[in-house]
Amino acid sequence: MKKREVQASVKDERLVQRRRDQMIKGAVSLFKEKGFHRTTTREIAKAAGFSIGTLYEYIRTKEDVLYLVCDSIYDHVSERLQEDLEHKQGTLESLKHGIANYFRVIDEMQEEILVMYQETKSLNKEALPYVLKKEIEMADMFEKLITLCVENGELNLTEKQIKILSHTIIVEGQMWSFRRWTLQKLFTLEEYIEMQTEYLFSGINGVSQALQKGIITK
Repeated sequence: MKKREVQASVKDERLVQRRRDQMIKGAVSLFKEKGFHRTTTREIAKAAGFSIGTLYEYIRTKEDVLYLVCDSIYDHVSERLQEDLEHKQGTLESLKHGIANYFRVIDEMQEEILVMYQETKSLNKEALPYVLKKEIEMADMFEKLITLCVENGELNLTEKQIKILSHTIIVEGQMWSFRRWTLQKLFTLEEYIEMQTEYLFSGINGVSQALQKGIITK
């Protein structure tokens, strides 16, 4: 899916990225505290450390900030998973590595992810499909990793099982953010990654054994 273009009057791309990173950080804390609708662009500018005039050199609307948050999450996940797609194709190790990398991105961006899903209801009719499509694209990246393992003989899964597994990985990663109030008291990040990966692979092995024994059919 083509990234939605957020207009900026500044031409220096590195400066635009730096300012938008500041904007995202400031906006996320405000959205979490006050919600999207109650937060003003003036407050976002102040939290980011610059004037309202400067803010409008980098965005046009408040909705643009939510687009930027969404794209930032997707770009970080994509960057991490692309390494596994390119360098360790079709191995269980690459899949495990991809899961671990995804969970670490969730940990690094848990505030952004929490706000993104809390404020989905605030998005307009144009913005909501864009955000939902980005989440599907993240699941698609895992689907590619899993499919490579199937094609390489590392896993025995049907097409639908591949799809449900890819979405399960996405949800289990997000859970580290959504239920952090309890999970992060019980587990370190590395413990959570290890236990969830074991859980996922025990489920995969169970499906494979059931297929072999004829308990379930493709």
